[in-house]
Amino acid sequence: MNLRLAARAPFLALACLLLAACSEQPLPEGFADYAGHWRGDSVLLVITPEGHGDYEYVRAGSRISIEGPVHGFDGEGFRIGFGPMSARFEVQQPPHLSDGRWRMTVDGHRLVRVDILPVTSGRDSLRL
Repeated sequence: MNLRLAARAPFLALACLLLAACSEQPLPEGFADYAGHWRGDSVLLVITPEGHGDYEYVRAGSRISIEGPVHGFDGEGFRIGFGPMSARFEVQQPPHLSDGRWRMTVDGHRLVRVDILPVTSGRDSLRL
């Protein structure tokens, strides 16, 4: 029994390292403006301040969806996902205020940040 456990130890250690590497980290300093719900034609992008990303693109009946930690921020883009299962997003125009709305351009898609209101619960119903 101890031999089996000893043989598995390197694999368990590797699995722990991979899980630690894939964990979400808060957005890096200087990239806080990327957090929010972003929408554009056929695109939804959600980036949380805690470092989670959700991307969805729908076109001609097909859907591309990616979810996972947001990482690899630099002056040109960022990544969403785990290791080889991640995708790189190129930022042509970083988040900026224009006409009173936050906007950015990612992978050629013009996105606008949408304010999501918190829901408060009432006795009989939910209301905004």
